[in-house]
Amino acid sequence: MSTGHTTPETPQQDGAPRPEVTPPGPWSFPVPTRQTLSNGIEVLAYDIPGQYVISVRTALPLPLSAEPREVEGVATVMARLLDEGTAEHSPEEFAELLERKGIALGASVNEAGVGVDLDVPKRRLEEALDLLRLALSEPVFPQTEVDRIRRTRLAEIEQERALAPQRAARAFVATFYDAQDRASRPSAGTATSISALTRQDVVDFHARHVGPQGMTAVVAGDLSDLDVFGMVERTLGTWTAEASVPDAVPALRAADAARIVLVDRPGSVQSEVLVGCAGPDRRVEGGWAPYPVLGFVVGGSPNARVDAVLREEKGYTYGIRSVFRPRSSGGLFLTSGSVRADATVESVQLLLEILGSGREGFGEEEVRSGVDFVSKTAPGRYATADAVADEASTMALEGLTTEFTTRNLEQMRELGPKDLQEAYRRWVQGEWTVVVVGDASTYADAIRELGVGEVTVVPN
Repeated sequence: MSTGHTTPETPQQDGAPRPEVTPPGPWSFPVPTRQTLSNGIEVLAYDIPGQYVISVRTALPLPLSAEPREVEGVATVMARLLDEGTAEHSPEEFAELLERKGIALGASVNEAGVGVDLDVPKRRLEEALDLLRLALSEPVFPQTEVDRIRRTRLAEIEQERALAPQRAARAFVATFYDAQDRASRPSAGTATSISALTRQDVVDFHARHVGPQGMTAVVAGDLSDLDVFGMVERTLGTWTAEASVPDAVPALRAADAARIVLVDRPGSVQSEVLVGCAGPDRRVEGGWAPYPVLGFVVGGSPNARVDAVLREEKGYTYGIRSVFRPRSSGGLFLTSGSVRADATVESVQLLLEILGSGREGFGEEEVRSGVDFVSKTAPGRYATADAVADEASTMALEGLTTEFTTRNLEQMRELGPKDLQEAYRRWVQGEWTVVVVGDASTYADAIRELGVGEVTVVPN
């Protein structure tokens, strides 16, 4: 039965020659129009025809080190409370307004700052911007909602402890970073700090640090026939606040970071493995372009080096992934995934060998595969208004613009094996922080016998 498709060996039925497939040409990130509001907010407007749901993102650089040590997690709690009532609207009224106008609003916190996301039908944009202004400028943080969010966060902490990937991530930062550094502790707080947090702590943190100065607002979507800058000026532009944002402080690596930590979870049938070392940020000398490609080549796909051995050849895992993860200053190179418990020792050994092999270089074919995948899929990754807004706000939190995104893709297309080898060697020195979450009693001694680092066993 014919499917209607032809193959390279089969000429088309009408005898016409098969058309050649032309590689896609260079692609650039959309260019925004810019304006600074009277209160200091920088507005970036990306006109994307046909995208009738407008995506708005506000980005306020605010390092987690600004949190008082005793109530760490206060930034996360504050962000989650921004849509829980304002001076003009009760929590119920505010929620009803959002729902009635088709507005989705949410907020999040990471090590670089606070972001608020808003998606709204085009015709409701100005109304949504005014509700966003209220959420940012005059949240009331009702005591009942503070209590609810605090209980939710405490439940999440227990959930994170129960899930092996999250437990591994917590153990990794606690091992890799200096114990006095904010980066060594969970970004959303610990059970102790969240339990100690009060409504007044949330109110004070918002008053001290959340204001228009230093903020970027991104508006992306079909902006035809809209006075975007006028709308933003009439809404967000009327917000004033005496707030200050402290400078970010580079995270400090622990002196004994290069070691192996086994988080003991008796009876585990799988082991979660996380291996990492220091990595670059986006401002790294020589450019950021090699690092997304390296992540893909080493462990970014089923055909990458790690899975070729541990999944395809050995059958020890469903998949292990590698990524260079930038921070505001510095970054990490991480490889993580789960393996069969009975293959833990060999998996750790093989994984370290594979990661070390990158220092010996990369083949032309695998480099081209990585470059093509990362660079040529960019138009698809940034095809929607929300993706454009997300990228622009991410860049803004790091003091960059999406001109960086375009320039990075241009540089990426010129990469060769030597470029990747040099970039990899710069960061991968063989000093690994290794975390394994699983039944340590079954493999602790064998891990020690590998001789790849000091081994510490800690309870779950």
